[in-house]
Amino acid sequence: MRGLIFLIPIALILGALGLASFFWALRNGQFEDPEGSAARILMDEDDDRKEDKDEDRYA
Repeated sequence: MRGLIFLIPIALILGALGLASFFWALRNGQFEDPEGSAARILMDEDDDRKEDKDEDRYA
């Protein structure tokens, strides 16, 4: 039972830190464009750069 005296405040503090972090991220726009980030993964911008480098090697 003595452990609960220490664990409950620690749990409340960690919960408050998590909630504060969530609101900080929300204010800084971390969740504004979730679909754009997902689509950027699928784009092949690196392939164009590799092709340019390969053309420079053989020229």
